[in-house]
Amino acid sequence: MANGKRVVVGLSGGVDSAVSAWLLRQQGWDVVGIFMKNWEEDDDDEYCSSRQDFLDAASVADVIGIPIEHVNFAADYKDRVFAEFLREYQAGRTPNPDVLCNAEIKFKAFLDHAMRLGAEKIATGHYARVRENDGRFELLKGLDPGKDQSYFLHRLTQAQLAKSLFPVGELHKTEVRRIAAEIGLPNAAKKDSTGICFIGERPFREFLNRYIQKEPGPIKDERGRVIGQHQGLSFYTLGQRQGLGIGGVKAKGAQRGGGEHAPWFVARKDTEHNTLWVVQGHNHPWLQSLALQADDASWIAGEAPAAGSYGSKTRYRQADAACRLAPGANGAFELAFPQPQWAVTPGQSAVLYDGDVCLGGGVIAAAAAA
Repeated sequence: MANGKRVVVGLSGGVDSAVSAWLLRQQGWDVVGIFMKNWEEDDDDEYCSSRQDFLDAASVADVIGIPIEHVNFAADYKDRVFAEFLREYQAGRTPNPDVLCNAEIKFKAFLDHAMRLGAEKIATGHYARVRENDGRFELLKGLDPGKDQSYFLHRLTQAQLAKSLFPVGELHKTEVRRIAAEIGLPNAAKKDSTGICFIGERPFREFLNRYIQKEPGPIKDERGRVIGQHQGLSFYTLGQRQGLGIGGVKAKGAQRGGGEHAPWFVARKDTEHNTLWVVQGHNHPWLQSLALQADDASWIAGEAPAAGSYGSKTRYRQADAACRLAPGANGAFELAFPQPQWAVTPGQSAVLYDGDVCLGGGVIAAAAAA
């Protein structure tokens, strides 16, 4: 039992953080809820649910019997997450703001705030686990393989993990919903939020339009023929199939990876010539990579793992892929894959695993075609 020690829980309005707070209360913690407001540019927008989320979080706090505080981190968020997000998009890469948000807001600004409130620990509704092993802290996958969120937490440090609890990491989502219904939480059946943390469900291109200037240019196929026009390279990501505006275009002659009617995919972004390269067929060689280079590495143990064989993810929703790690200097590393990886995207995170243990990772800088 926690013997009345204080834990500050990030209550998002969702069911995972709500059940996390209830579980900690059952364990004897002195639980305080915090609702983090990270975005306020268009709060009255139809896509921005923060007002409703706060009402849901407050209702949960009321049912569980804990205090809740509304804290505005929007300025921190804009400086530390959103500015970087825009810089990466303008450079033609596809960043993962949820990774940055965890490293810079939830486990920095929020952690600092919680410590000022006299907390021993902070807790969130992430599906992940923390294990202490000989005085070192390890980040483990959540037990529900369909919900594991360790990928988004791979930049956490020893100091951050030492202060973090993930109560639902030991549970499956179905169990979390069952508990929520059983104890009468008002958000027991609330739909999981999707999309980027600050964009929510809004149309992505429409959102980016406000901040990034359109720079139209040619869309070319693998033979160099112009088959359409793009709106600006920032608005596309590798592997993208929808929204290319070339659905009716057929390629003449045999194509590698797909027949005449195969769908088009974004395969390359040439920022120097402002050209978007597309190919037909999901299995086209331009979409396959046998190696990648990453930089800006962050390792949970505080140092890079030894060279050797590991599992890795180059995007969130994928099974671990076998790889060989070659650590480099200044936070760089290379991964080589025995099996080609699909649409490896600069700006996204390459995250390494040793079984269930998340070791950390880095930002993909480049990929080598198969």
